[in-house]
Amino acid sequence: MNKILLIGSTGQVGWELHRTLMTSGTVIPANRDPSAPYNIDLGKPDTIRTVIRDVQPSLIVNAAAYTAVDKAESEPDLAMAINGTAPGIIAEEAKRCKAGMIHYSTDYVFNGSQTRPYLEDDLTDPQSVYGLTKLAGEQAIAAVNDAYLIFRTSWVYGLKGKNFLLTMLKLAQEREEIKVVDDQVGSPTWSRMIAEATAQIVSQGCPDIYQFLAGKYGIYHLTSTSQVSWHGFAKAIFELSKSFEVGRLRTLIPILSDQYPSPAQRPAYSCLDTDKISEAFGLKPPHWNDALELVLLDSGLG
Repeated sequence: MNKILLIGSTGQVGWELHRTLMTSGTVIPANRDPSAPYNIDLGKPDTIRTVIRDVQPSLIVNAAAYTAVDKAESEPDLAMAINGTAPGIIAEEAKRCKAGMIHYSTDYVFNGSQTRPYLEDDLTDPQSVYGLTKLAGEQAIAAVNDAYLIFRTSWVYGLKGKNFLLTMLKLAQEREEIKVVDDQVGSPTWSRMIAEATAQIVSQGCPDIYQFLAGKYGIYHLTSTSQVSWHGFAKAIFELSKSFEVGRLRTLIPILSDQYPSPAQRPAYSCLDTDKISEAFGLKPPHWNDALELVLLDSGLG
């Protein structure tokens, strides 16, 4: 059986991965909790090296990251340590023990000025500290490893953690009016879809996941298909959710980004082309609206 070291096992994507990866091996969770059997703090390189050398995994899946996009503007060093430096250390240790590596990145590596979905080899040009640090992590992995997959995703949401879906459902219970940005476009992506796609790819590589990833290594875009604005996404949430009927919300107002200023600049266009991952692994990511329906049905809200 493969030993799969899952870093960030309690996060939004990591929580889903813990379940889906079990079919491909023994999942060994690691996170920042000091009381956890395997404690990894990506801001502390020694914890990364110690755990990986102790576990000697056949696959390392890094689902941990510094994801506070606005806060990163005032904590660039910490964001870089976690998002930029740590992935390179994981890649070095993975290479040392001949383990495959899977890592998650973001649409924020692009500037958002395009009007067609971004391809994996399109020019990167991050406009925020968060985007800069995530790009640095991609580059650090590629510089030392040749048995890795980097999945760029976007607008991740689910039933755990902090995300747009849960925020909208909460606000609908508290407010009669919600204003949502309508000039940023992307592909909302369910955290479970990311985990299930990852697990399907890992299962294709069993039993020798290292050699499999070495033959497929590189960057892939992993998101739902089609596009919508944040306002359009919010509208779909409320139309599909029972909470819209029982909540206080009466009006959903579209606004422009400059009416909702934030420390970090967001890409105006975040859609990623998923043809490469479909061709390489036979995956067909769902339409964002279909995935949203499944999330709400799964939660009992739909």
